[in-house]
Amino acid sequence: MSIDHDYARSAGSQRLTIVGAGAWGTTLAVLAARAGSNVTLLVRDSAMADSLSQRRGEARDYRGTILPAGLHVTSSLHDAFSASEVIVFAVPIQALRGAVVASAELLQRKILVNAGKGLELSTLLRPTQILADVLGGEGAASLCALSGPNLAAEINAGLPATAVVASREPRAAVLARGVLMSPQFRIYTSGDVIGVEMGGALKNIIAIGAGIGDGLGAGDNAKAAFLTRGIAEIARLGIACGAEPLTFAGLSGIGDLIATCSSSLSRNNRVGRELAQGKRLDEILNRMGEVAEGVPTTKAARELGVRMGVDMPITSQMHEVLFAGKAPLEAIRDLMAREPTRE
Repeated sequence: MSIDHDYARSAGSQRLTIVGAGAWGTTLAVLAARAGSNVTLLVRDSAMADSLSQRRGEARDYRGTILPAGLHVTSSLHDAFSASEVIVFAVPIQALRGAVVASAELLQRKILVNAGKGLELSTLLRPTQILADVLGGEGAASLCALSGPNLAAEINAGLPATAVVASREPRAAVLARGVLMSPQFRIYTSGDVIGVEMGGALKNIIAIGAGIGDGLGAGDNAKAAFLTRGIAEIARLGIACGAEPLTFAGLSGIGDLIATCSSSLSRNNRVGRELAQGKRLDEILNRMGEVAEGVPTTKAARELGVRMGVDMPITSQMHEVLFAGKAPLEAIRDLMAREPTRE
């Protein structure tokens, strides 16, 4: 019997914990619960746990999501992790290390899935590298990365979506897929953790630039060219870090890029559009009240590109706009005026 068949058959009996009650964490918890998995949603404090628990099964929503009656909500680390075989982290990347440190002893020998997208500012590490760094040894044996074109609001509305879960351990990827997949949410597996994580992180930088183009009315020709050159830049850095080139033609590469750069639901695209309107970055982020991962990732990716010796003109221009006060229109002009070269 194949690995896929054997593990998919037993997935429904597995217990799953989702860490983080933001839009994406809540969406994943609801999807998995509706698909028949035994799901716990770990939230930051008891007051939030009580509030969400009272809304289960009711025709009222939280971030656009109705919580199924069978979904267990808790703020207790022991309650959340002790009986679960699969743990999914859906928290901002800059908060991931702290979340793992706080529960490291309870995470040993679990299958850990990161569902966030970005690079850690202080270390330039990818999310699964953060998990491995904190847990080490056996605790980091079964790490997975979940990514793809997944706009939470669309999924909450019942629209179909796909994703990819990557792991160096095929059985871990298949088991993670089994507890998360449903008729609405189709998941593929991959062995290229680096490519899946780099695509998911770097596309947010390109999405900010695409939003700037939208806000300035740059047109469809410019947007198509920008996305094409964007995926080339993503692939250059990803491959330099050890990714497989074809991964960037998949769901976590061009798929995620298209969704994030094209949708008004994208927080990173919104940042770009509002920058094009002359608004300040701090003003935009404060009003959003949510994390736009492309902002810190721009800073980390620029530094990583310099360290790896990779040419990243789009990321460099986005860094100037975000952190040095450069006018968005000037950044576009500088990109267009670069020295001619081969595609």
